[in-house]
Amino acid sequence: MGNFKTLALAGALAAAAAVQAQAADLAYAPPPPPPPLQVVDVGGWYLRGDIGITNQQVRKLTNPLDATYNSVTTVYKNFDSASLFGVGVGYKFNSWLRADLTGEYRSRANFHGQQIADGGAFGLNPDTYTGSKSEWLGMVNGYLDLGTWYGITPFVGAGIGFSRNTIHDFTDTSVTAPSVAFGKTRSRNNFAWALHAGLSYQVTPGFAVELAYRYLNMGSGQTGDLIAADGTNLVYNPTKFHNITSNDIKLGVRWMLTDVSASALPPSVPLVRKY
Repeated sequence: MGNFKTLALAGALAAAAAVQAQAADLAYAPPPPPPPLQVVDVGGWYLRGDIGITNQQVRKLTNPLDATYNSVTTVYKNFDSASLFGVGVGYKFNSWLRADLTGEYRSRANFHGQQIADGGAFGLNPDTYTGSKSEWLGMVNGYLDLGTWYGITPFVGAGIGFSRNTIHDFTDTSVTAPSVAFGKTRSRNNFAWALHAGLSYQVTPGFAVELAYRYLNMGSGQTGDLIAADGTNLVYNPTKFHNITSNDIKLGVRWMLTDVSASALPPSVPLVRKY
């Protein structure tokens, strides 16, 4: 009887030790790995607005009367800086591709120029020019966002569209004569294209600020016929501005019309109960 009690006690102790060992193994078992985070490409429609400064150039100036001279030399042909204002609507396809349609008004940039015509036996005839130029610009643009670091995203892009170039209040003053001719305000529509590069900063999930550089080619512009101060105009003689370009600096903002605050968050991780 004593041996039976001893064996029973030993068995009970062994069973208790086994249960305790299993409990210890369960207590120190590593938790299951969390589910992988999912990267969510947030897209949708957005609105944009831009302001900026223009720095414009013109490749050359010509007039039909140039053919009556031995040569015409351009001394200078400069535009002052001017402001620009733009609005647009766009669509963000994913985290790296977006496109927008923009409309822009480019305010008057004052123009100053001088040319010297060689009249042979009649000598040299310096002419000085003044006037101003403005544009309405419509563009379709595409952009590649090149990755985001600390909320800052560099991007590049390109665009095509049209530019309505207007030459205002053009005057041609001949120093030799002396005489003054006036060109009526005239507008011309042209194909336009642009290259973009810049940085954007994501202030909130739905609001971003951009600082960008743009090279813009707006085609050509042209004055009306040049009319003398006494109202005479014997020939067709507008002055043409060939290949107008601009180096623009722009500050812009973008507002997402899609609610991205919830969809931008990673999926929830299930809670692990700790014993």
